[in-house]
Amino acid sequence: MGKFVNNIEEFFSFCKENEVKFVDLRFTDIKGAWHHLTYNLSAIDADMLENGMPFDGSSIEAWQPINKSDMILKPDLETAFVDPFTADPTMIVFCDVFDIYKNDLYEKCPRSIAKKALKYLQESGIGDVAYFGPENEFFIFDNVQFEDSINSQSYVVDSIEGEWNTNKAPNDLDINGGHRPGTKGGYFPVPPTDTMVDLRNEIVKVAESIGLKCFVIHHEVAQAQGEIGVRFGTLVEAADNVQKLKYVVKNVAYLHGKTATFMPKPLFGDNGNGMHVHSSIWKNGENLFAGNEYAGLSKMALNYIGGVFKHARAIAAFTNASTNSYKRLIPGFEAPSILTFSAQNRSASCRIPFVSSPKAKRVEFRFPDSSSNPYLAFTAILLAGLDGIKNGYEPVGPMDDDLFALTLDEVRERGIQQMPHTLRGSLEALIRDNDFLKPVMTDLFVDTYQHYKFETQVFPDESRPTAFEFKATYSC
Repeated sequence: MGKFVNNIEEFFSFCKENEVKFVDLRFTDIKGAWHHLTYNLSAIDADMLENGMPFDGSSIEAWQPINKSDMILKPDLETAFVDPFTADPTMIVFCDVFDIYKNDLYEKCPRSIAKKALKYLQESGIGDVAYFGPENEFFIFDNVQFEDSINSQSYVVDSIEGEWNTNKAPNDLDINGGHRPGTKGGYFPVPPTDTMVDLRNEIVKVAESIGLKCFVIHHEVAQAQGEIGVRFGTLVEAADNVQKLKYVVKNVAYLHGKTATFMPKPLFGDNGNGMHVHSSIWKNGENLFAGNEYAGLSKMALNYIGGVFKHARAIAAFTNASTNSYKRLIPGFEAPSILTFSAQNRSASCRIPFVSSPKAKRVEFRFPDSSSNPYLAFTAILLAGLDGIKNGYEPVGPMDDDLFALTLDEVRERGIQQMPHTLRGSLEALIRDNDFLKPVMTDLFVDTYQHYKFETQVFPDESRPTAFEFKATYSC
């Protein structure tokens, strides 16, 4: 992530140079949502930047009770950048949450947890930095409508690219030129089939203005789907970058009268949004994942994969954190749920990308999605991988054949483990298997997290009838 500020003095100088009027303090809650608290720049001094600003933590879901609501936002000045969307120049700063009652970083603050994970890596002696490179896919729709009431459950999304619009007249759309990607037909088409070229490029220009380093930009497989590659960073930097990218994508789309979503599976019968996660561990400037084992990996890298696979069902509670996540993890839509690894093979849950240099050697986990909190998802992956390194866990594989072609019976016959099929399954796995998280995540946090997900995702989803259930069951 590009840096504009390194210390308090530079912060105020940068604000003066850019005629900043307001300072926007940003922090992330358990589910991964970004929150903000704005100060007038004239009300901020060096002491506040050093010691933090108070705020009410009781209004954030699953955080503090009303009788212990006072908390502190501690700005991380190296993350500061000018908001590209506000009318008045506003400086955004990522913050960590400080617990005044325990005099420490707050145990439920995801960004603070991620920082503790990097510290744990360093203290373990295994490595001194972990790099992560997420690939966040998204949809940009022209319209979204949904209803969630006692007698009606419905949604409609629309896009000019949708094949369902082939019979619409031009006056019903911006234009009906007859050029559409079709279901699963959106990978790399040129305009006019790809209608989002200029919009994606604008997103990239805005993203780079706030410090993101973007490289590949393209239409994804599904209708109205895109992807913008952002350069890797440390665990915390990479998670920060996810928050920044989501912010830019959603706001650029909004300014064009469209709506963007990172929801894993908004379209039935077409590919969903993934967040493939590339990962490696370094020490003293050396990539520890490069070696002489399969596909140029080191023994450490293989054990890292083994740890992630061993704990994958529990990890999924963080990496695939919504009930909608599991509608993506089904055969036929390029969303691997079979826990094996392979070189270059995109049907495996863990892919070993082809690289031209040992410095670029890494592993790519393909099951996560963007409904996750990136700080928690990356932390869970790292901790599972470190557990695998410490205990010498061996992953199942490699398997170089097309795993998407296997039937469920064939998967079972081969003895290959699969990802859970529901969020409930993931959370129940987390309840059973969480010791590997304890060096960083407290029992209180894990307990709070699983209860929160049951109450806000699992129980509401399980209690609601769907249109398909009416279709399949009404005439029983």
